Amino acid sequence: MNQLQEKTIGEYVAENFRTAAVFKKYGINFCCKGGRTIEETCKMKDLDPAPIYEDLKNTPQGTAEENDFNSWSLTDLVNYIKEVHHEYIQEKSIYMLQFLDKLCRVHGERHPELFKINELFTLSSQNLIVHLRDAEEKLFPYIREKEQNSEIAFGGDLQAYIEKLQTVYQTEKERFEEIARVSDDFTPPEGACTTYRVTFQMLNEFDEYLQVYIHLENNILFPKLLKL
Repeated sequence: MNQLQEKTIGEYVAENFRTAAVFKKYGINFCCKGGRTIEETCKMKDLDPAPIYEDLKNTPQGTAEENDFNSWSLTDLVNYIKEVHHEYIQEKSIYMLQFLDKLCRVHGERHPELFKINELFTLSSQNLIVHLRDAEEKLFPYIREKEQNSEIAFGGDLQAYIEKLQTVYQTEKERFEEIARVSDDFTPPEGACTTYRVTFQMLNEFDEYLQVYIHLENNILFPKLLKL
């Protein structure tokens, strides 16, 4: 097996985030299943790896202006995750729930799938917010101190804590895959009102932010943290 075949999906995306578009094109989960190689994933999904490698080869490298998260300190990374992704999830969830409730009231009779979407998003946002707040209180302060003092110990089993978070992320990624399926990949019905279209656009954006957030932790933050 050559070096390209040994590289995990998460490593590809960590080195060049533009490759995420390639994996998304082929329906490959780069955030929660980033520990698998392309060969392993293709066997599981019955895909031909050749066009994937070709697309990856033709993917341009990110520019100097783009964030090279792989080179950041863990303190900078957790600060970024908190200020960008945690804030996004908490703030957008409020608006999303309001919009989805309105859609259910106004359009639910004709489009009963809206009730399922609302239920799934409500569960997902609640679960994510509980765990991101827990990480802000326990994990992130530990990381900041650990980079300053290597003797600092985590208050518990760090590996188990990370695995718990990864299980949460896998659950929420699957939940959003179900939302995408029920909503026909976030496609509003023909003639949908502005609120309907905006809500589905926001759902799609939320899903994209969630994938990046999970990628940053699963494929960059956690592996580096366990090496400290």
